Order: sequence, then C-alpha cells, then structure tokens
Amino acid sequence: MALSQVQNRSRGPSQEYLLLDYLQRLGRNLDGRLAVHIHLSRLRPQNRQEHHIRIAAATFEGMVTNYEGQIFTLSNSDLFFICRNAAIEDIDAAIMKVRYLFSEDPLSQGDEEEDLARFCTWYNVESQYDELLDMIKQLHRERERKARLAVAGDKGASSRKGAKKPLDPEQLGKLETFLRRADLSNLMRRQPICAITPGNMTPQPVFRELYISIADLQQSVLPEFDLASSLWLFQHLTQTLDARMLAMLVRNDDTSIASSFSINLNVGTILSPPFLNFDSSLKAVARGTVVIELQKIDIFGDMGAYMFARDFMRERGYRICLDGLNHLTLQFIDRERLGLDLLKLQWSPDMADDLTGNRVSELKEHIDRCGRARIILNRCDSDEAIRVGQSLGITMYQGRYVDKLLTSEGRVS
Repeated sequence: MALSQVQNRSRGPSQEYLLLDYLQRLGRNLDGRLAVHIHLSRLRPQNRQEHHIRIAAATFEGMVTNYEGQIFTLSNSDLFFICRNAAIEDIDAAIMKVRYLFSEDPLSQGDEEEDLARFCTWYNVESQYDELLDMIKQLHRERERKARLAVAGDKGASSRKGAKKPLDPEQLGKLETFLRRADLSNLMRRQPICAITPGNMTPQPVFRELYISIADLQQSVLPEFDLASSLWLFQHLTQTLDARMLAMLVRNDDTSIASSFSINLNVGTILSPPFLNFDSSLKAVARGTVVIELQKIDIFGDMGAYMFARDFMRERGYRICLDGLNHLTLQFIDRERLGLDLLKLQWSPDMADDLTGNRVSELKEHIDRCGRARIILNRCDSDEAIRVGQSLGITMYQGRYVDKLLTSEGRVS
C-alpha cells in the first residue's frame, strides 16, 4: 500500500509563469511577432465565468495553428495571445468576435479608440520586448503574491476550524501496535478495473483493486491526526498495512478474490517474509492474474531494489503496474525498459482543457508509445473522463463513474 490516494497533487505551473517562460525562450527570435493583451479581468463578475473565458480563448485557436501562436489564460481571466507574421485583419477579427461575446458588458461598448484600448492592448514584441517582459514579470509576481496569501488564508482557516494534528513517531508506534492485532477486514475495499469500448458503455470487469481505506482507518482509529502529514512516517505506516493486507489474503476464504486482483505495495514489502508467505499461498495459475501496483516514488527512490523485486515478481508470474502517473509525467516513463506490464494514468479535467490541441495530440503519442492496451485511466468520476480516454485510445478504466455504470448493470459484487 504505497503512497497513492492521500497526497495532494499540484496543478502545475501558473499561466503567468508559462507566459514569462515562453517570452524569455523566444530570445532574439522576435521578428514579426505581435502580442495582444485582452483585459477580460475588467468585465463584470457575472460575465467572467470560467466557461465564458474558455469560449473567448477558443476564438484564437485557428491563429494558434496558422501563425505559430500561443494563447495564455491568466489567473485574473485576462487573455494573452502571441503570434508571428499574422495578418492584422485576422487578429482584429478575433478580437471583435470576443468583444461581441461580451457585447452586453460596458467593457465592450463604444467604438472610440479609448474604448478599444480599454478592452485590449497591442504590442510589437520586437520593438517593445523589454517593456513587455517587465509587464509580464509584474503579472507573475502579483500572481505569486496572491497565491501565497491564499495558502496563508487556507492555513489560518484550517487552524481556526481545528485542523488535524500531524502524525508523530509516538502516535505512529501506537497505531502500528494496534494494527498488528486489529481485524482490518471491515476496512478492506474493492474497486473494479473495467474495459469500456467505444460505442458500448457496458463495463467488462478485468480485475479488482484491493486496498485498505486510509480515510476510514484515520476516522475510526486516530480521527484527530493526519496520517499523511509526514511523507516518510506515512510510508512506514503503509509497510505495516502491506503486511496486514497480505496476511488477510493468505487467510482469505472468499473465492471472489482468489484471483484477478491487484494490490498496491511498497518495493520493500515484496522483499519481505509476509510477501513470501502470500506468494506460497497462491496457486501457480493464480499468480498470472495478480497485479502488483507500485508508486513511482518507491521505484525511483531505490532503482536497484526495484529491479531486484521486479525480476523476482516476473519470475513468479505476477504482472507489475506503475501507479500515480498523470498527463504531465507519462512522457518520462519508458514502460518496456522499466519492465512494467501496466501503467495507471490519473484522470484530470486538465486533460480535456486543451484549446490548441497540442496537449491532447502529445498525450496520445505518449499513450501509443507506452501501449494503449497497457494504460488504465483511473479516478474516473464522470462520463467526460471516459469520453476523453476513448478519444486517446484507452480501453481500461477505474473510478466512481465506472462503479456507477456497473451498479446500473447490476454487476457489482
């Protein structure tokens, strides 16, 4: 049970940072480049909803492709478009379309030069590069300042509400003593991984993931403590939970989980006596249906230990899955060289929020390279996750929406 479902995940660098990075990387390659800053932050709040801004940004999609363009949606809802050798008329036409979208807002009204200047600002990147760079640096600094204030505010709110205490070694010791003698069967959960093919939304179960619910364990045993507050203490805890999970499977008399299941383990657990006991309890034919899931932090933290454990698992017939990947980290994984059978890719709405089409096409390339049939899209909580996954060629899915489909089919056990 490695560090899977409890850690916060970053949403990646801000658009302000990406814009600054892009402008700095342009270097001296500035010939023919124009930039337009569209001040949608000046719209009334009711006209500044996320879907409004997304539609406005989509207006520039064609020019992104035709004129080496880049569109950035800043945290304050402003748009920033940079392109090369674009016809002024084309940019004007796009800006007019955006103004028309918000024609009911005072910002978009009036045809005088000062009215247009209030709506957007033009830059000749080559001649105004230093001015533009300073302005974008200021935008980035302001975004970082607001982000720090938001974090401080969240921390203050948490402390006012009585935030959970961080787990310390003393409490960890008491918890592990309790876990060694407690019956954890009521905390064991099962979630199916299913094949769903285009044109047929009926899930076909492939195997089930078995895991001990950390949230339920925390609530029932140490509700006042945050079990994941310390990465290394939590990893130590998961090793204890690994051993308990394996012991429960050795004693298992439930034929429905005698094969075709996955368990999330630490690499160190695979090299320990509890795993050897578990291995000896399985029939040889069953091992080929068991998937061992590992976290990337555990694999890359000690590559030598992983390779030793990997060779042992492959020799015994287990399949190996790397868990915890997202659409940004998949590109760094060489599945075949690492000796992995499966990869788990976490669904995120960011995967679908791709105005240029570049992110989706690049992700599709990485999925094809790793093998479409080897990817599991997990954390699928909506039909959008399935639709996007199918557009990428993925056929295996896991998550609450998949559970819901199975329930509606009357096939959940």
